[in-house]
Amino acid sequence: MEEITAPGLKWIQRKASRTPTWVASVKGYDPRTVNLVHLRDEPEQLAAKCALLQAEMNAWNAGLRDRDVSFDGTLKSLLNKYQTEEDSPYFSLRPKSRKPYDYYLPKLIHEIGDRHIDKITGVDLKRWHGAWSSGGTRLAASKMMRAVIDAAVAYGIMCRIGPCLELRETLRAASRKLPRPKRREVVITADQVIALRAAAHASGRPSSALAYALAYETTLRLWDVIGQWVPLKSEGVSDVVNTRTGNKWFGLRWEDIDESMVLRYVPSKTSMKTGLAVVYPLSKAQMVMEELANWPPEKRSGPVIIYEMNDRPYLSEVFSSMWSKDRKTAGVPSNVWARDLRASGISEARAGGVATDDAAKVAGHAGSKTTSEIYDRSAFEAAERFADARATKRKAEK
Repeated sequence: MEEITAPGLKWIQRKASRTPTWVASVKGYDPRTVNLVHLRDEPEQLAAKCALLQAEMNAWNAGLRDRDVSFDGTLKSLLNKYQTEEDSPYFSLRPKSRKPYDYYLPKLIHEIGDRHIDKITGVDLKRWHGAWSSGGTRLAASKMMRAVIDAAVAYGIMCRIGPCLELRETLRAASRKLPRPKRREVVITADQVIALRAAAHASGRPSSALAYALAYETTLRLWDVIGQWVPLKSEGVSDVVNTRTGNKWFGLRWEDIDESMVLRYVPSKTSMKTGLAVVYPLSKAQMVMEELANWPPEKRSGPVIIYEMNDRPYLSEVFSSMWSKDRKTAGVPSNVWARDLRASGISEARAGGVATDDAAKVAGHAGSKTTSEIYDRSAFEAAERFADARATKRKAEK
């Protein structure tokens, strides 16, 4: 067809043809480019779409920057609505949970954003899965990509975008036919945790050793043990603030451990849902008690885990780097992750004969209505049985 001209329109040479693309001329404007290949053979609509995009950019440049994210029928516009509109469930995600969404949303927009949602089929999803999973070798990546699409489609249904309802059913039906990631089965032994703690001490980081012990013994999630840095605008008040980065910190504090050495903590993952607290008798957690000898009472205030290099809670990437060093020093295989500590602690208890119900309470998983009503009392009793079974198992192995 004849290559028409329109405000902001450029024809970009691709391998097989030239693609009509609207390009923003104002620095800092988002979207920077819009692929309009679906309008290639409809010159009137192509020109109209470019005029609309140009008008939106000009309005933004004039100061009208709180513009509504319009839906033009493409997956890109749906994903943009999900990530930018204040009523979207995206903004209810915890910062730690939001990271994979922030990583995969731009990839989806770039790879398949120009597809109209009423044209997406189950065959498309099967083909995309093959690419996203690298032929089946990265099933978890494909699962996360699909989860992001599902979240955006669910928001589209909330917004009464008609095609989203049909698309959800199409994607669900297709997903049932796709292989799922294998369940992770790596288990860290008590002896390996001891070796990891020794490696941390050898590097002058008793904080890491205490973190390993807490995650393994109490089965708290690692990000609760070391805490999380979140933007200042996030919900909640914190007295731990880094003004240089504009972040504040939430995580395990010494105030969460009482005089009887009983830990009571509401994990970040459940604080906005069930609100159930994890309860654990640290006096029965041998590794934790050994590590606490390095912390005299006068030092037990504020965040429990403080990085020795800057006297602040760890950044997640710094802690991961320290874990890698300790893992190598301790001779622990490279396929073992720091977050395996929690699951390994639960596995040790189950191997020691702990009932599933007790393990669920200790891990902070919601139970039945009856369990919820008597949670505080039953959780502590479950934690004592949980700790006793693990101690008995370790003695039997020696």
